[in-house]
Amino acid sequence: MDLNTVGSAIRTRRDALGITQAKLAQMSGLSRQTIVGLEAGALKDLGFNRVAQVMAILGLDVTPPTKDSRDRKRGLWMAAKTASVSYARELEPDVLGQALATGDVPPLFVAHIAHMLDEAPLPVIVMAVEEAASREHVRPRTVWRNVEKLAKSLSIHRHGLWA
Repeated sequence: MDLNTVGSAIRTRRDALGITQAKLAQMSGLSRQTIVGLEAGALKDLGFNRVAQVMAILGLDVTPPTKDSRDRKRGLWMAAKTASVSYARELEPDVLGQALATGDVPPLFVAHIAHMLDEAPLPVIVMAVEEAASREHVRPRTVWRNVEKLAKSLSIHRHGLWA
C-alpha cells in the first residue's frame, strides 16, 4: 500500500461519511492543504502516525504489513540489470542467482558482481538475495554469508555494509 492508494481510500471514505476536507483536517489536527494533498496523491511523505490518525478517524483499517508487492517484483532481474549497466556482456538473473547462492562467480562476471555490490540500491540487493535463496533452495543466511565473502574478496568499497 502506498500513499496514493491510502489517499484515494481516505477521499472515498470521507465522501461516504459526508465529512468535508476542512472538517477532517480539524478532526485530525492537520491542515486542510495536507488533507487535499493526501487525497490528491500530491504528497511524497506524511508520516505513518499522521496517516494512521486520519484513517482511524474515518474507521479505515491499517492492514498488517506484508511482502506481497515485493513478491511480484523480480529482484534478481533488477540486480542483474544494475550489475550490467556498464558492461557489453549482460549478467543473466539465473547466473547471478547461482553466484549469490554458491559464492562462486564466473570469471566473466566478476566486475559485474563487484559493481552491483558497490552501486545497487540496497532494496534491490535484498530482493536478489531473497530470490536467489528461494530459487537455489538455500537459506538466505547462506546467501548473505556468500555476499560478505564476495565483498571481501572483490575489495568492494561498501564491504563494511556486507560484513
